Amino acid sequence: MTTRRGPFVVGERVQLTSIRGRMNTVTLAEDGAFHSHRGYVDHADIIGKPDGTVVLANNGEEYLALRPLLKDFALSMPRGAAIVYPKDAAQILALADVFPGARVIEAGVGSGALTMWLLRAIGADGSLLSVERREEFATIAQANVETFTGERPANWTVTLGDFAEVVPAATEPGSVDRIVLDMLAPWDCIEAAADALAPGGVLCCYVATVTQLSRVTEAIRATDGFTDPEASETLVRTWHVEGLAVRPDHRMNAHTGFLLTARRLAPGAVPLEKLRRASKVSYSDEDVEAWTPGALGERVMSPKRARKAVRQAVAAADAQRPDAADSQGSGPVE
Repeated sequence: MTTRRGPFVVGERVQLTSIRGRMNTVTLAEDGAFHSHRGYVDHADIIGKPDGTVVLANNGEEYLALRPLLKDFALSMPRGAAIVYPKDAAQILALADVFPGARVIEAGVGSGALTMWLLRAIGADGSLLSVERREEFATIAQANVETFTGERPANWTVTLGDFAEVVPAATEPGSVDRIVLDMLAPWDCIEAAADALAPGGVLCCYVATVTQLSRVTEAIRATDGFTDPEASETLVRTWHVEGLAVRPDHRMNAHTGFLLTARRLAPGAVPLEKLRRASKVSYSDEDVEAWTPGALGERVMSPKRARKAVRQAVAAADAQRPDAADSQGSGPVE
C-alpha cells in the first residue's frame, strides 16, 4: 500500500476546506476546477503545491488543501452498504488485536471502509479475505480501496458467496488469526468461523441492534468453543474549546453499532463456567427471531442507487490510474 507525500499531482484526491469549515473532496485534473456558489479554485493552483497549502478562489476566499485522511475518505466515498464508522473501525482493530502479518477474514465487505483499516493494520505480510454476497457491493468496495491506495493490494482477495460456504473451501481449519463479521445474521456463521480460527484467535461481530447482540452472544456461548463474549459500544463526544468557552459540542457521534468479541479455545478445552444471576424471564428462539432485522424487514438498497454508487466508485478508481483513458474499471471479483 502506498504512502503519499510531497507535492500534489494529477489524479490525486484533495480535500478542500473553506474558512467556514465546509469540506469538499476533488480529484485533481490538468484543466480542472472546483466550483462552489462562492467562486472557483483552479486545480492548477493546487497541483505541484505541498500538502497543507492554502489556495485562493477567484473571489479571494481561502481554502486549505490537504490529502484526505482515511477517516475523511471513508465518510465521503461512494457507498453501497452502510459503512463501519472510524470510531468503530478503531475499536475493531484494538479489541480484535489486528496485527501486522495477521491472516484475517471479514464478511461482508460493504463499501470497503473497514477493509481499508484492516489492510493498513495487517501490512504487506498479512492477508485479508473479504466475503460479500452482493456483487455490486464488492465492486464498490474494490473501487474505493483502489481509489484511496492507488493500487489493488496484492494481499487482498474478494470472494462472492456465503461465508459458511466460502471460508471452509478457501482456508485450512485453524489457520486464521482474526475474523470480523459485519452482517445481518452473524449467528449463522459462528460454526464456520470456529473451524477456521486458530486457537487463541479472535472473533469480532459488529451488529446494530440489541436483539442481534443477544442472539449472536448466545450462539457463541452455545458452541462451547469460545471464551465468554464481551460486548460494548463506542460513543464519541467532541468539545468546543475557544479560550474560556469550553463545553461539549451540541452534537455527538452516538450509537452506530455494538461490538462483540470472543477468543477461540483450544480443541477439547472446556470454557470456564461464569457465574450468572438466574434470569426470571424465559424466551425462545422464536421470540428472538421476531425482532431481528430480517423479520422486521431488511432495508434493501434500490438497484438504481446501487448502480449509481458503482459508477461513482469505479470512476474515482479509474482516475487514479496513469492509463485512465484506457481503463475498463476495477477487475472482477472471484
